[in-house]
Amino acid sequence: MMMADDQIRGDAAAPEGADRRGFLKTASRAAMAAGLVGGYGSFAAVAGRFLYPAKSDEVMWQFVTEVDGIRVGEAIRYRGPSGETINITRRSREGDADDFIALSSTCPHLGCQVRWEEQNDRFFCPCHNGVFDPTGRAIAGPPGEAGQFLGRYDLKVEGGILHIAVPPPRFGAAQGGVIEDDEPICGPGHDPCLAGRFRGDNSEV
Repeated sequence: MMMADDQIRGDAAAPEGADRRGFLKTASRAAMAAGLVGGYGSFAAVAGRFLYPAKSDEVMWQFVTEVDGIRVGEAIRYRGPSGETINITRRSREGDADDFIALSSTCPHLGCQVRWEEQNDRFFCPCHNGVFDPTGRAIAGPPGEAGQFLGRYDLKVEGGILHIAVPPPRFGAAQGGVIEDDEPICGPGHDPCLAGRFRGDNSEV
């Protein structure tokens, strides 16, 4: 009888041991899978930040200049911390952000640089004679035919200081933007962007 009882207990213990081993294997595999998913998810999140552009709400406010430093009708060229170039034009003297308009200096047609022409009250792209009104709407040339606009940036005035909202840099710490000399560029032929760029004194850039 004792041998029979031992046999019964052994038979009963075998399924329990098998079930325990099966459970441990399943739990181990689930943990490994979760680790892989988590690792790939983290990698995808990091990679996505650099492969895709910032959302419109991902901006940082940067100092530009004192409000009194820009006269009505004048434009300054500002380079943001991520390298974007922006024309900031003053339209009135009310003393708030509505006095100014900040527009991308990159033509939406083929990426040439547009310049503010105060005497003509317009932005002009020398590459293909693109013309934009003071609000950034294309009114002539290929950009006008395509109904394009210059990109616009938000501005604010605090304590007599003009600030601009720009995308944060993708790599490295954010640095302040700079105001650049806005020297007009001209060139021979129909397309100075393709024929070589020259400054006003005909010295090649």
